[in-house]
Amino acid sequence: MNWKTEATTTAWKLSEWLKGLLWRLRDLYHPENLKQKGLIGSAALLLVTALLIAILVGMYWSREPEPFDVREAALQYVDGDENRLVIGVVYVSALMHIGNALLDKPGGYISNDMLPPGLWLDNIRNWEYGALVMLRDGTSALRNHISRSQSQSVEDKALAEADPKFNFSDDSWIFPATESQYRKGLHSLMDYLQRLSDTENQQAQFFARADNLRQYLEIVEKRLGSLSQRLSASVGQVRVNTDLAGVTDARQSTETSDVVVVQTPWLELDDVFYEARGATWALRAILQSVEIDFREILKKKNALISLRQIIRELDESQQSAFSPVILNGSGFGVFANYSLTMANYIARANAAIIDLRNLLQQG
Repeated sequence: MNWKTEATTTAWKLSEWLKGLLWRLRDLYHPENLKQKGLIGSAALLLVTALLIAILVGMYWSREPEPFDVREAALQYVDGDENRLVIGVVYVSALMHIGNALLDKPGGYISNDMLPPGLWLDNIRNWEYGALVMLRDGTSALRNHISRSQSQSVEDKALAEADPKFNFSDDSWIFPATESQYRKGLHSLMDYLQRLSDTENQQAQFFARADNLRQYLEIVEKRLGSLSQRLSASVGQVRVNTDLAGVTDARQSTETSDVVVVQTPWLELDDVFYEARGATWALRAILQSVEIDFREILKKKNALISLRQIIRELDESQQSAFSPVILNGSGFGVFANYSLTMANYIARANAAIIDLRNLLQQG
């Protein structure tokens, strides 16, 4: 028997099995069968069925969006016109694609769902929050720094409208719904993008300067530092308090212990992990757009390789997790620790960002 015959036989057996399964399901939910089971039996059967359907739908909704090509995404927003890919278009398009992915992925935006299965999907909710924070930071940097020539210049009206929309509560179900506010923010970004890509319109500007990029990276550095610390605390750590290190006359509002024990609660391990996944997914796209729009200044500062290394580390953080649960083995134990692995990639990316900021500061 050759492989074609075997494949045909296997396909036939599978089709017969599916056909038999459908017939059994039809008999199981036949009105006469439900009547024989009685009220309690029928209710239990329907409840189990609804639960199974919710689980299957939840598994589909929990799928993370795939990484995307920022240049191809930018071309979609300018109707495929290469001439409209002026400086800044790729960066703004990346922000818009992140926002649209949050709203239009399988299941839509889930963080404000009040009913199952969305109510149960805490992993994808935390993924959304991580990506949302990066969207907020990228939009804020665009509004306050990158789109302005100097501190005394007038901010762009559309960006002034988009920034607060993305900072609206992430879990408002209605009056107004979170999605409606984020849609308005995306519409404002689109307004800015259309004017920016119009070579005859001089109102919207994007200034690819070293100081603008340094200010944005300073925010990113703090975000990644926080995520790295929270991920590392998955196994519990005894840390020396370094809050006032390096400044002899510094003071803080409340005295704290010299040694602190830091550990992420067991029920929050997967929350922190998926928040980091969402943040690194979005940041990867934003930094890829930075590589394109800030290419000349990065070359001049000999910093292009440093940026590419950061993107490589963020790429590694997006590898598929083969375990259905987030493993939390000890640092040198038998089992893997997904949080420590993610913390390693983020810490290395953060160290490279610090180096990149130093390069941008040099003359």
